[in-house]
Amino acid sequence: MDNSPVTSFPETPLAQAMIQRCIQLARQALGRTTPNPLVGCVIVRNGEIVGEGFHPAAGQPHAEVFALSEAGENAQGATVYVNLEPCNHYGRTPPCTEALIKAGVAKVVVGMVDPDPRVSGKGIERLRAAGIEVVVGVEESACRQLNEGFIHRILYQRPLGILKYAMTLDGKIAATSGHSKWITGEKSRSWVHQLRSACDAVIVGGNTVRQDNPNLTSHNPNAPNPLRVIMSRTLDLPRDARVWQTDDVPTLVFTEVGTEGDLYQHLVNQGVEVVVLNPLTPSRVMAYLYDRQLSRVLWECGGILAANAIADGAVQKILAFIAPKIIGGHGGPSPVGDLGLTLMTDALTLERVSWRQLGSDYVVEGYIPNRE
Repeated sequence: MDNSPVTSFPETPLAQAMIQRCIQLARQALGRTTPNPLVGCVIVRNGEIVGEGFHPAAGQPHAEVFALSEAGENAQGATVYVNLEPCNHYGRTPPCTEALIKAGVAKVVVGMVDPDPRVSGKGIERLRAAGIEVVVGVEESACRQLNEGFIHRILYQRPLGILKYAMTLDGKIAATSGHSKWITGEKSRSWVHQLRSACDAVIVGGNTVRQDNPNLTSHNPNAPNPLRVIMSRTLDLPRDARVWQTDDVPTLVFTEVGTEGDLYQHLVNQGVEVVVLNPLTPSRVMAYLYDRQLSRVLWECGGILAANAIADGAVQKILAFIAPKIIGGHGGPSPVGDLGLTLMTDALTLERVSWRQLGSDYVVEGYIPNRE
């Protein structure tokens, strides 16, 4: 079957607006759906929205089911908009294609084809076989951006790795004393808290725990918190760190063989999960988190671990927060340690780069060229 986008009419403002509405609905479940994608659905009849829905969490009904339930009999002859191809297989929930066919919808507008081989093209094929008109590829770039973690997980059997750091205008992530609070302003820090809530895990190294004693949470009681992941080969960590408080937010520590001492038992007693990997590397951590069904992993580590994560292929996306401050100093740490690159022509040049302003700070977003 040819799964290339096929449209029966050009992308109209209505179709674009409805797919954007699907994305808006889907984003309400940020951080809650892994390993499933984020999906929203809108049903329109006679120019009016008669039903909406989104997929709230893995194991829950899909977006189309909620939208059809709200539309009721008005779904008959209606146009359905959905940012991701409807499924045509039995998983934890029945196929959405059969629900759409049973409801008697006339047309389905799909933002993008699902990369999951269990679905890819099969949902579209089933709808067309039932006589439903299907339009594919509306606002596709935005749809892919929404589910970039899900797409990467499907294609590469690893979570999407996002390296986030904040630095001064002269490229420092801390003063020579190690002091780093705060480089960026409140708007940037608030945005990072939202970013954490949209990710399934956040990773730091032992030095970040020792120096900053972070919470690594979303700081919002109504938003999900990521799994907090600490990488420490030696378990040379403070006993009273905030991340050991696991009543509300879980913590996972990766370490190597030979560290099963007093702190190891203390962490276990605190409810911290401790996993031994030998050797402990960023790629092995990401493989483990993939097996845990995670899709988006945020690296908020220092320069040494950041460089190791980049070199090990554990990072695909960069989010660099730049504050209009100059701290100076020869020994101030930089956001990325030694990558073994000695020529400027060897530098990693990010792709699909974009900028945004948050207060007086700027955020640079880009992707490391695919090396897989």
